[in-house]
Amino acid sequence: MRNGFSVLAVVGLLTAGGLSACTGEEDSGSGAETGPAVQVGVILPDTRSSARWATADFKYLTEAFEAAGVEAVIQNAEGDKTRFTTIADGMIASGVKVLIIANLDSGTGQAVLAKARTAGIATIDYDRLTLGGGADYYVSFDNTEVGKLQGQGLVDCLTEKRVVRPVVSYLNGSATDNNSTLLKKGYDSVLQPKFDSGEYLKGPDQDVPEWDSAQGGTIFEQQLTQDKSITGVLAANDGLGNAAIQVLKKNKLNGKVPVTGQDATVLGLQNILIGDQCMTVYKAIKKEADAAAELAIALVKQEQVSTTETIEGTGTKAVLLAPQAITAATVKDVVADGYVTREELCSADFAEACAKVGIR
Repeated sequence: MRNGFSVLAVVGLLTAGGLSACTGEEDSGSGAETGPAVQVGVILPDTRSSARWATADFKYLTEAFEAAGVEAVIQNAEGDKTRFTTIADGMIASGVKVLIIANLDSGTGQAVLAKARTAGIATIDYDRLTLGGGADYYVSFDNTEVGKLQGQGLVDCLTEKRVVRPVVSYLNGSATDNNSTLLKKGYDSVLQPKFDSGEYLKGPDQDVPEWDSAQGGTIFEQQLTQDKSITGVLAANDGLGNAAIQVLKKNKLNGKVPVTGQDATVLGLQNILIGDQCMTVYKAIKKEADAAAELAIALVKQEQVSTTETIEGTGTKAVLLAPQAITAATVKDVVADGYVTREELCSADFAEACAKVGIR
C-alpha cells in the first residue's frame, strides 16, 4: 500500500536514546504537561465514535514516535470540545513543532489550527479533514473509496440473498464530520443509480449525531417502525451497524437484512462471522499512524517532504491510503495483519464460526 509521500532527504528514524511518547493520561484536561522536550502533539477525538481511538491509533502512534526517538504527547479529548481546545492550548504553549489533530468538528478544529499557525507550528489533520482549517497536511484513508466499498458490499449481499427491489435504509455518520460526507458520496455513487432506475427503493436516510451508537439504535428502531419493508441497511461504521443489528434481533430479522459497517472492529468482525453483518471496511490503522508519524518526524527534522495528492479546493497536501472490503471469507486477513488477535476474536461463542473460515 502506498504511503503517498516521500521524504526527499533521509529522515533518521533510528536516532539514539529513543525517547518515549508521553500519553498525558494523568492530565485532567487542564492542558498537556509536555515540557520543553516534546516535539509533537497529537489530539485524538474521543473513545465513543469508534474503539480504534482508544486502542489502535494511540498504540501505533506511540510506537512510531518511540522508534524514531521523537518525544510526543498523545491525548484524547473524550468528545469534549472544551477539553480539545484546552489540550491544544497546552501543546501550543509548550512549543511543539508539529500538531496533529483528529477534530471533533470543523469549527473547533479551525480555531485550534489557526492558533497553531500563528505560533508557527506545522499542522496535520489526521483521519478527519478540518473544513476551512487550512492544515498543512492531511493523512487519512480515501474515504470516498471506503463508501464505495460499503455500497458495493451491500449490493453484493442483497444480490446473494436474491432480494427483489430492496428497500435500503441509511444510518450515516455525524453531520459535523467531513468523513461522513465523503462516505455518503461514495456509497451514493453505487446505490443512487439503482434508486434512480427503480431497481432499489430508497428508505429512510438519517445522520447519527456524533456517531453515537445508542442514538443510532434509537434512530434505526424508528426507521423500522415507520417502514417495516426495510431489507438492507447502509450503516456507516461497525458501531452503527451493531446498533441496527440489535434492533433487527428484537424483530427476528438479524441475518435476513444485510447490514454494512466500517473499521473492522472485533464486534463488527464477530457479527460478520455469525452472519448478522454482511461486510465491513478494514483500514489498516498502523499504516495511517505510521504515515502521519513519518510526516511529523520529517517536519520536526525540517526535512522537505513531497506528497502525491492535494485536496481539491483546499490546497492541503494529502496522504490517502487504500481501504479493504472485508467479508466472512476475508476476516482472516485482518487477523493475519495483526489488527485483531485470534484470541479476542474467536472467543467461545465464535470459535466454531472462526474455524469455518480458516481462523484457527
